[in-house]
Amino acid sequence: MELSSEDAFCLNVMLAAGVQAIRIDTSHMTVYGLTEKGEASVRLHPTCRQDQYLKLVRQSLAEYALDSPEGYPVYLRRWTRMGQLRDDNLAKLLLTGEEEAVVAVVHAPGLTDEIARRAWWVMPTIENARRMLEKEQVAHGAMGKVLADFLVEHLPFEENPAAIMDTVRWLLHYDLVDTAAQNTLWNRGREHGAYYIGFLEQRPDNLPKQLPARGDFVTISTRLAPLIEAGNAFAALLVRLVSGAGQSFLAGCEEVMQRPGTHEIVSPLLNTIGYYFTPIHEHLVPATSIEALVAEAAQLATGKPDIPASLSELLAAIPGLREDIRAMLMLARVDAELAIPILRRTTAVNALLRTKLQPLFEPLTQQIQVLRTAKSKNA
Repeated sequence: MELSSEDAFCLNVMLAAGVQAIRIDTSHMTVYGLTEKGEASVRLHPTCRQDQYLKLVRQSLAEYALDSPEGYPVYLRRWTRMGQLRDDNLAKLLLTGEEEAVVAVVHAPGLTDEIARRAWWVMPTIENARRMLEKEQVAHGAMGKVLADFLVEHLPFEENPAAIMDTVRWLLHYDLVDTAAQNTLWNRGREHGAYYIGFLEQRPDNLPKQLPARGDFVTISTRLAPLIEAGNAFAALLVRLVSGAGQSFLAGCEEVMQRPGTHEIVSPLLNTIGYYFTPIHEHLVPATSIEALVAEAAQLATGKPDIPASLSELLAAIPGLREDIRAMLMLARVDAELAIPILRRTTAVNALLRTKLQPLFEPLTQQIQVLRTAKSKNA
């Protein structure tokens, strides 16, 4: 079997004209080519079954683009999503008419803004948009806003929590959404906690709809100013927590714990909480369980036995906030490992998952509430 002489001639003319990408409409048996002047097309005239004829077409395209007469190479199929393709082959892959080749291109680390434009013309899907937006050179190029607008528009139809978190992460990481779009995405978190994760990770100090600082913020920040100026990480973190930004972050974390949704959300949430407290991590050791975390944080907050000098200074400067300091020390040691004993024993989701996680989330929520409650006396 071979292509009809008419189709072979028309395809060769299209390719020789400097076509930039190929897309095949199998339902209408038409090959489209992207050129500098727009789209070109070749209507196919099958000489055998349509699926067999389309295979011949793809083999012809692969032979031209990759010197592979047997079609899209098997080894490339294996490497498609592994980012192991040579960057100088990306443009050629888009001439094969293979969707799998487009997926290979959008996963490639060396993807450029121009190649992304061509790939998007061939296969504009939400997954391809997400993968392309991960590349800095694409996000900062002309395609960045195009892909971002598409993702914001189509994200309400996405049901995979991991995909939602990834999308929001990259949109915020490269600052590709305006204030109105950010508020829209944040509001969706009320129904699906996955939306909040990206914000808590990428914008912990600049979340939408900021809460006011804690009522005793001015008193605390004034009292601790000398310690902060001296480089005391514990004092700086405590002031950060009682500021408006810190109160907003704590409230967001608490909101996700009220509706954890699925397993995929729990681990990023716990890691995000722990990461917020990075400035004091060097002074603490990881906790092995929630029980150990509670007990050891309480012990540290007493100032005994040996504790970091900077923590001792904080306790001495503002003894009336011992409970707040204990809460800070406890939350600082949170990470995804704490949830593993629970998650490995259940496949529950939504409200039932929240119930299963109560032994972990309830102590964390209590500490968040301590940090969100102003104290009448701070001395």
